[in-house]
Amino acid sequence: MDVGMMITIFLIGFIGSYISGMLGIGGSIIKYPMLLYIPPLFGFAAFTAHEVSGISAIQVFFATIGGVWAYRKGGYLNKTLIAYMGTAILVGSFIGGYGSKLLSEGSINVVYGILALIAAVMMFVPKKGIDDIPFDQVKFNRWLAAFLAFIVGLGAGIVGAAGAFLLVPIMLVVLKIPTRMTIASSLAITFISSIGATVGKITTGQIDYFPAAIMVVASLLAAPLGAMAGKKVNTKILQVILAVLIAATAIKIWSDIL
Repeated sequence: MDVGMMITIFLIGFIGSYISGMLGIGGSIIKYPMLLYIPPLFGFAAFTAHEVSGISAIQVFFATIGGVWAYRKGGYLNKTLIAYMGTAILVGSFIGGYGSKLLSEGSINVVYGILALIAAVMMFVPKKGIDDIPFDQVKFNRWLAAFLAFIVGLGAGIVGAAGAFLLVPIMLVVLKIPTRMTIASSLAITFISSIGATVGKITTGQIDYFPAAIMVVASLLAAPLGAMAGKKVNTKILQVILAVLIAATAIKIWSDIL
C-alpha cells in the first residue's frame, strides 16, 4: 500500500469520525460509501463491499469509544437509558444478524431503505422544548425505550449497521431526550451494538487489518474532537445536520433499490 492510499484512508477515517463524535452516530453511513468510492477516484485499488464492511465495523467500535470518552463528564451520559437500550439493541442485533442469512441481498437492501426512510421522516418532526429539560430531570418510558432499541437492533443486525441513525431520532422524537444527552448516550449504545459486529467480522476473517489500523488511529484522534465541537454547536444546527445526513442516506439507498 503506497503513501497516497494511506493518507486517503486516514482522511476518510478522520472526517467520518469527526462527524460521528459530533452527531452521536457510529459513522458507518458516512464512511461506508467514502471507502467504497473515493480510493478508485484517485486511481487506487478499490475495496470490496466485504472489506469495507469489515473496516467500518472495527472503526465504528473505536470511534464510539473516543466519542463516549469525550462526553464522560458533564452529565451527558444517561446510564439508565444506556443500560436499557444497550442491552436490548445487543440482543436484537444478534438475532437480526443471525437471521439475515435467510434473506436475499435485495430484501436486506429494502429493510435498510425502510429504516433510513423512517429515520429521515422522524428527524423532520418538530422537537419543541426538549432542550429546556435539565439533564437531572430527564424521564422516559424504560420499557418502551428497550422495545424500540430491540426493533432497531433487529433491523441493524440484518443490514450490518450499528443503528445509531435510527436511535437518534427515536430518542429525540419518541423518548424526548435532550439533544446533547441523545448524542452522548447514542454513542455509548452504538458502542455496545458494534461489539457483536466487530467480533463477527474478526472471527469470520472479513477485516483487512492494515487499512483498519489506519482508520482506528484516525478515529481515536477525530472522534473526541468532534464530540468537543458537538458540545459547543447550537442544538438546532446539530439536528439539521443530522436530518440532512439521514435524508441523504435514505435517498441514496432508495435510488439504488429502484
